[in-house]
Amino acid sequence: MNFEVKYQDDITIFKLNEKKLNSQISGYLKGEFTILTQAENVRKLIIDLSEVEQCDSSGLSALLLAQREVREKGGALRLLNVNPDIQHLIKLSFLENVLPICSSYEKAIQELENIE
Repeated sequence: MNFEVKYQDDITIFKLNEKKLNSQISGYLKGEFTILTQAENVRKLIIDLSEVEQCDSSGLSALLLAQREVREKGGALRLLNVNPDIQHLIKLSFLENVLPICSSYEKAIQELENIE
């Protein structure tokens, strides 16, 4: 699984460099999210999906795990660069309020900066 992690102040940016977010990588992705949130104490997380073209229910499950982990620490998560098909899947799954999608990097940073 190919990904990058960057930091801007207390915000962590996780960019998934894979075309498919599916059952083949979701287990690894959950492990990485757990390491980030537990070992590195990440509370504010942006997940950049600009490279991801396809996502299935196991991929959504990995995103939900990340969201739950940061929320339990009093933080929040924002999705960025989500293609229309994945946005549609999130809406069909009634997860648009649970997995907030931001239209720009600046908007995601602004929303997360407002969290104590």
